[in-house]
Amino acid sequence: MEYIMSFLEGIITFISPCLLPMIPIYLSYFAGGEITTKKKEIIQNACGFIVGFTIVFMLLGTFASSVGILLKQYSQMLQIVFGIIVIVFGLNFMGILKIKWLNRTSEMKAKTTNLNFIRSILFGIIFSITWTPCVGTFLGSALMLAASTEYVLQGTLMLFCFSMGLAIPFLITAILIHKLKLTFDFIKKHYGTINKICGIFLIVIGILMITGYMRQFLVILSN
Repeated sequence: MEYIMSFLEGIITFISPCLLPMIPIYLSYFAGGEITTKKKEIIQNACGFIVGFTIVFMLLGTFASSVGILLKQYSQMLQIVFGIIVIVFGLNFMGILKIKWLNRTSEMKAKTTNLNFIRSILFGIIFSITWTPCVGTFLGSALMLAASTEYVLQGTLMLFCFSMGLAIPFLITAILIHKLKLTFDFIKKHYGTINKICGIFLIVIGILMITGYMRQFLVILSN
């Protein structure tokens, strides 16, 4: 069930106010600024882009779970600390707290002319490293869940699920870019509500981590 939660975090990341408005810009990069005439190139380069950020996120998941296992004797304390951090993320996302460094966006500077599949992979790697803080909120939550796992492979697979949660809507958008304008507009109009729901989602995860009920909760859901 933790894999499903990571997947959902990836989907929520996609519709975050920091990332969603940038999707058409990234897609135009993939097509060299000509979205209307290069649909095939958009899809090919979008796939490379997805491979790039998935590689980075899976490596981060491997690292987080490895550190968590090394610090297993402090697992209870780490669960509490991680839970508090996730709650802070949630409160910031809801607008209850205003943490400047979490809300600061950063521009990605990368050469995107003459992109092909291989260059798009490199583009995805750079993109994931220079990720915006809004995306980092849910990525951080997924990494903290990975750090609480018992095996390295679990943490790696959790971040793979996170990546797929982000990748699938991204790829669908690349395929249907001309037909999704109304959907984008609807999401933009309801950012306030979406942010509150996302914040509550993070707070619930944080509380479950602090109280030590995360694993029991996941077992109950899986049954």
